[in-house]
Amino acid sequence: MAARGGCCLWRVLAPHRGWFIPGLDRRLAAASAVVSAAPPVRLYAAAAKPANKSSKKTKQEETKKKQVPRRRPLMTKPVDDVYLTWHYERPSYEVEKAVGMLKKFQELDFTYPKQFVYINVFLDMALQKKKKVEPFTSTVLIPHRFSDQTNKVLVFTENEQEAEIARENGAAVVGGVELIKWILEDEIQVDSYVAVPEIMPKLIPLRGKLKRKYPNTKRNSLGHDIPKMLQFYRDGLEYAVQDECVIKTRIARLDMPTEQIIANLKTVINDICTFKPLTYGPFVQRLVIRSSTSEGLLLHLDGLLPQVEKVEEKEEDAEGDEEKRVLESAST
Repeated sequence: MAARGGCCLWRVLAPHRGWFIPGLDRRLAAASAVVSAAPPVRLYAAAAKPANKSSKKTKQEETKKKQVPRRRPLMTKPVDDVYLTWHYERPSYEVEKAVGMLKKFQELDFTYPKQFVYINVFLDMALQKKKKVEPFTSTVLIPHRFSDQTNKVLVFTENEQEAEIARENGAAVVGGVELIKWILEDEIQVDSYVAVPEIMPKLIPLRGKLKRKYPNTKRNSLGHDIPKMLQFYRDGLEYAVQDECVIKTRIARLDMPTEQIIANLKTVINDICTFKPLTYGPFVQRLVIRSSTSEGLLLHLDGLLPQVEKVEEKEEDAEGDEEKRVLESAST
C-alpha cells in the first residue's frame, strides 16, 4: 500500500514539480526506492523448532531423582508391645521357637489341630556370569510321613517276573509298549513313572510328553531295583520350583512332635541344596514356615543349610586316607 501511495503522489505532482520545492524529484525517487526495498510482510507464523528430546529426558530424570523421598532406616526390635510393623525389620526366629509359635497360634485360634505345615523357600538361582540354575522338580523321601495317601506310580517293563514284583509292591499301572498310546491320549494319569533299562529305547515317543517325569537315573526312576524305586516314589514328597526362584511345599502336620517337623524340614532343605554347588554361595536366601491358618514366620538359616567348610574337611580327610593307603601299599 505504501508503494502505491508513492506512485500516485508522483503522478499528481509530476507536471508541476518545478513550482514547489526544488529537488523534489530526487526526494520522491529516493522515497519510492526505500519503500520498494522494504521486506514483504509475513501473513503466517514461523515454524517452531523441534525440542531436543534428550534434554527433556534428562530433565525428567533429574526431577524424578529429586522427588524420591528418603526412607528412614528400619529399626531392629520394637520396645513396646504395640508398634507399626513397617517401621521395623521383619523378625526371624529359630526353627524350634517358630514351630512352637505355630502350635500356640492353633490353640488360641481354635483351628483344626491336624492342619498341614508349609514352607516357602526363596532361592538364589545365579551362577557364574549370566548362567542360572534351571528350574527343577525333585522327590525326597522324608523320615516321618504325615499323610495316609500314597502317590500313583507306573512301571514300564516287559518281563513278567518284574511285572509281578511291581504289582506286589504297590504299582498302580504295570505294562510295556502298549501303554504309550494311552499315555499320549491322557487316558492314564499317574504321579510318577519308573522303568527298567531294557525298555528305554522303546519309550522315546514319551520324552516330550513326560518331560521331567521321564525315567532317569539321576532321579532314581530308572533301574532294576523295582521295590526300592516304588517305595521312593510312592512315599516320597515331590516339590518343584515356581516363579523361577520359589519352592512352596508342605512338610508335616501341626500335631506331629516338634522334632519330627524339624527333621522333615532339614531333609527337604538338604535335598534342595544339592541342585547348586556350595562353592557358589548359599542356595537358600530366605525360608518361611507357616501352617494352613497362620501367618508366615521367617526362620534363621543358621544350622539349617549345609556348610562349605564341612565338605572341604571331608574331602581333605578322604585325600589323607588315600595317601595313607598309597604309602602303606608302597611300604609292603
